[in-house]
Amino acid sequence: MSPATQSSAAGKSRVKGSSRVRTASAQTLEYRILLTATFCLLAFGAVMVYSSSSASTLLQGQGSGSGYLIKFVAYGALGLIVMHLLARDGIARVQSLLGPMLAVSFALVLAVHIPHVGVSVNGARRWIGSGPLQFQPSELLKLALVLYSAALLARRPQRVHDLRELFKPLLAVAGSACLLVATQPDLGTAIAFTTCAWLVAAGIPARNLAVIAGSALAVVAVYAIARPYARARLTSFVDPWAHASGSGFQAVQGQIAIGSGGLFGVGPGQSVQKIFYLPEAHTDFILAVIGEELGVAGMFALLSLYGMIAYAGLRAAKAARSLHSALIAVGTTSLIVSQALLNVFAVLGLAPLTGVPLPLVSYGSSSLIVTLAAMGLLLNVAAGGSVHVRAVAPWQRRRSQTQSSAGTKRGVPEPRRRAADARAREQARWGRERSSETDRDSRRRDGRTRDSGARGGRRAAR
Repeated sequence: MSPATQSSAAGKSRVKGSSRVRTASAQTLEYRILLTATFCLLAFGAVMVYSSSSASTLLQGQGSGSGYLIKFVAYGALGLIVMHLLARDGIARVQSLLGPMLAVSFALVLAVHIPHVGVSVNGARRWIGSGPLQFQPSELLKLALVLYSAALLARRPQRVHDLRELFKPLLAVAGSACLLVATQPDLGTAIAFTTCAWLVAAGIPARNLAVIAGSALAVVAVYAIARPYARARLTSFVDPWAHASGSGFQAVQGQIAIGSGGLFGVGPGQSVQKIFYLPEAHTDFILAVIGEELGVAGMFALLSLYGMIAYAGLRAAKAARSLHSALIAVGTTSLIVSQALLNVFAVLGLAPLTGVPLPLVSYGSSSLIVTLAAMGLLLNVAAGGSVHVRAVAPWQRRRSQTQSSAGTKRGVPEPRRRAADARAREQARWGRERSSETDRDSRRRDGRTRDSGARGGRRAAR
């Protein structure tokens, strides 16, 4: 090999090595926290899904006991592939498919009520498909609403100050989604909490938020009175022990399981409630099995992982380069964390049972894949577009500069120029909003300083 060839090969290897170093060093702290918490939750979920389902499947003669674990790992692997693709440039990819995605989500939620298409499980009609291949459209609808609301509020942030202008596109779509989900039946609480998080992040006034929250509570009250299913859930939540043999059976057995675990639990795989008493131990009530086998310490470790996601997600939203990215980060973070809190509160008896699974831990193909897709979008925002920085050789840099100068002379294509102008306008608007917030905070601090100084002067004069 000639010296020139060796030097060029060494140069290429240095370029590749520097590319890896830059890529690794470009990952932000938020990115690493989110990735670590995701993998820890998936590993935790795989262990607990096997522990909560193996004994019951063996006793029922449904196989070797590892069926749910195998399916959980398969769906998790598929979800990780989706997460990896979306973490690279997911916002740009999904944004072009936002309209069809929202329309398909609404159509699939409506298709649940079509005979021989929708599948009814335990009195709830939330799935489509047949056999082991079933999908829950409401999970996809939640993610579609996150993307739709982020795009809508980023395009016109001032609409949050006018309720009529806010209702026409956003609240009407979110309300329709909640009503469709409620017909399955499900209370749609995760959608409501996520919508409130978007509005707060977009800067809605407290008065408008109070009006929206009061209207939503009134609708929920009317719905609970009109529907026997929701009324039974609410009455069993108020006093589950009075309905221990009926609608409150699951809540009572979950509390018994957590109480039996104590501080450190009875040991992995040693739960008794999961075999004979606790319905849906591997899905909605997997937290009760965790509390019985691992105790309060295991539950605290699990909740700390969701706390890491909340912390890193909100930090990523604060450091986002545009309002659109910030709203997507807030929406995906609130979607994951609100579902986790709803599941925890329901198992502990602090909230009505809503059928919301524990994200990334409970068994459920739709929830697992969609949650990992949402995590991919959150990772994309946390990366800030800097994860895929590649080192360029000097001759390639000179060539790209020559081509860019030649392209400037010939004229930039119209779609590319308009996209660049739109990004520049969005970044400028985001910078103006941040500067205005900084100025407002500084004026408030100056006002408080002047007030304290005036009070001190009056005291001295006395």
